[in-house]
Amino acid sequence: MKIRILSFLCLFSFIGIGTLGFGEVEAQQPPPDVDLAAIDSIFADHDDTRTPGCAVGVSFQGDPILLRAYGMADLEHDVPNQPQTIFEPGSVAKQFTATATILLALDGKLSLDDDIREYIPELPDYGQVITVRHLLNHTSGLRDWGSVAGIEGWPRTRRAHDHTHVLDIASRQLSLNYPPGEYYSYTNTGYNLQAILVERVSGIPFTQFSKERIFEPLGMTRTQWRDDFNRIVKDRAIAYRRGQGGEWSMLMPFEDVHGNGGLLTTVEDLLRFTQNLETGELGGPRYIEEMHRQGVLNSGQTISYAGGLFVGTYKGLNQVYHSGSTAAYRGQLTRFPDQDLAVAVMCNASSGNAGRYAYSVADLYLGDAVVEPPTPVLPTAIQMSRSRLESFVGGYRITDGARQGTLFFVAARDDRLLAAGTELVPVSETRFESARGTVLEFDGTPMAQSRPAATLNPDNDNIRMEPVADFEPTDDELREYLGTFRSDEAEATYTVELRDGGLVLKNRWGQEQTMRPLYPDAFGVGGSLFLFRRDARGRIEAMSGSQSRVWDLRFRKIR
Repeated sequence: MKIRILSFLCLFSFIGIGTLGFGEVEAQQPPPDVDLAAIDSIFADHDDTRTPGCAVGVSFQGDPILLRAYGMADLEHDVPNQPQTIFEPGSVAKQFTATATILLALDGKLSLDDDIREYIPELPDYGQVITVRHLLNHTSGLRDWGSVAGIEGWPRTRRAHDHTHVLDIASRQLSLNYPPGEYYSYTNTGYNLQAILVERVSGIPFTQFSKERIFEPLGMTRTQWRDDFNRIVKDRAIAYRRGQGGEWSMLMPFEDVHGNGGLLTTVEDLLRFTQNLETGELGGPRYIEEMHRQGVLNSGQTISYAGGLFVGTYKGLNQVYHSGSTAAYRGQLTRFPDQDLAVAVMCNASSGNAGRYAYSVADLYLGDAVVEPPTPVLPTAIQMSRSRLESFVGGYRITDGARQGTLFFVAARDDRLLAAGTELVPVSETRFESARGTVLEFDGTPMAQSRPAATLNPDNDNIRMEPVADFEPTDDELREYLGTFRSDEAEATYTVELRDGGLVLKNRWGQEQTMRPLYPDAFGVGGSLFLFRRDARGRIEAMSGSQSRVWDLRFRKIR
């Protein structure tokens, strides 16, 4: 179902790291006229009165040239989406929180290089300074509080979390994922802490600060934070996910945490905000500079994440962007500064691929400016026998760094190796390279199963991996791992039990997950890795769990 729009045809992959200049640019030609039928085709799956949908907005030189909506905002009451419908764009909200933090820094109320414990002393002293800038760039090493809550057994959408829970979970973590500044690791904790920091430094609620210093000055009259999920919000779209039988059911963010997400807004208001990142009408040149300042790791490597924004390229064009999802909401805000074009998409369906839709819309308006990237070409390969190729096949575990123990599997296919979905061809007897520059270099000394160790990307990441033996434990071997394990950091107790010739991990509510043997003392549980740790006499005394946003969370054996 198309909701007819305000459409003003007036003055308007691989994503890599780029460096943008935000000075004066030449006046841009208006984008080409776009057939609205081409826009509609992008959102065809949501063009129905029986489905939730999306809203899309496009601006040129800050003026909206397209505002359009599809599908239903409320299936229960037959309310269609409109261009003015309020959605949640998930982590797109982070740039608003970064704005609040940076505005306070420009006010002289804080420094981005301050130790965050000056403002949030509840956080443990890890013996290393975590700065406000670390929070902005996701380089703090802080574990993601929502992931820890999920390990406890109460993932987001299952309990009404608020900032008290965020602080409580963060204050219980005895260690970081890694030393501050050592790596980039996306964590919502840093952005919730910024919301708390802004409130404490400014002396007024974060929601009030945002309204007075950001929303009202930019004319964002339909934007607010979801700091109370019970509040009535006029014109809000309900978020839905589709069940296995095809039926729709509600999946809403029933929580009060915000700053990491929790922004209630419209596509037009998002376009207003991102245009200010060009003009600096609010905040000025220093604000623009800090918002686009990309993080730098301790190694000197520049990352793509800046102040709640990714800075990169798309099809040969500079872009500044962020995606987001929360519960069943999806969002994408993308700006092409050299073309003075911006695209915002928000959906209230978990199946709504806001990012793909936004780039499909952008392609239409960018026209000839888009440069299709050349098809990556594999390096010239040497001849290698099948037996030599298969001598590298098997599992490898990362042996150092924060992701120690993670399993990396290498397979052979035709005349090349396949690792983590990447094809690599032999360029020497020990070195394999992909079309996109990934390198896997093997040592000369055989180890497990006569396979040598390897280094992934030796010239930059330098990730050391050692081969591991196949692991098909007997029942007697599995019994070594049985016991009850406790983590005070997650307030979680897990029991490892033997069931039908395999191990299961059971939480205190009796919910079970299968433990898949990976290599000796290592098991996969869903998307997590559990490593059993032994004392000097070889007895199991603890286990640690790692997943994408929580690394090496320790559980001590209590019985």
